[in-house]
Amino acid sequence: MYIIVIGGGRVGYYLLKGLLNEGHEVLLVERDARICATITEEMGSVCYHGDGCEAATLGEVGASRADMLVAVTGDDADNLVACQVAKHKYHVPRTIARIRNPQNEALFKKLGIDVTISTTAIILEYIEREVPTHPLARLLAVEEKGLVIVDITIAPESSTAGKAVKDLDLPEESKLVLVVPHGGVAHVPSGGTVLRGGDQIVAVTTPELRDKLEGALRGTPVSGKPRKK
Repeated sequence: MYIIVIGGGRVGYYLLKGLLNEGHEVLLVERDARICATITEEMGSVCYHGDGCEAATLGEVGASRADMLVAVTGDDADNLVACQVAKHKYHVPRTIARIRNPQNEALFKKLGIDVTISTTAIILEYIEREVPTHPLARLLAVEEKGLVIVDITIAPESSTAGKAVKDLDLPEESKLVLVVPHGGVAHVPSGGTVLRGGDQIVAVTTPELRDKLEGALRGTPVSGKPRKK
């Protein structure tokens, strides 16, 4: 099976390795030349430097013969465009798009994307399965109750890397509900949990405190007016 992967970030990198290990023919398309060079140095000629949203690029990497295209960049709009170009111009039989905002899922389905994968939704399923009695498990999926989901990754150079959760200046009405370590096992954090660079954090808060929570997690305190919903 010939599979094109769009996006050479952490998700795309591990997806590429996994598909190659399974014996598929895979080509990753990445617009950042440095990332592409790093992947090529490690795995050989399996990364193409270009913009996966552009029809010309997809034509150059042989989208017309691809069995599947998987768009896993960190931008929902880019993933949508790449999948639509693949499906409608090159008639790729199967398109899969990563979505960061679960609210985009209905739109992607309406526009013909075959499969959508939401990191947030997967994490929420994990919480509901592993800690069904946790009070936040019932709140996470219902933003109409006044909560929003915050999903960020701790940068290695962040001042919060190496700090315990209890030492963070988190807004009172906010709660960390899951930590997904880079290459590790997801778990519900305690006050003594130490954050590391590369950790993915899922938290809940009110819309008014979202910026403040993100600033506290990134180590960049936010002041001023909260973002509008």
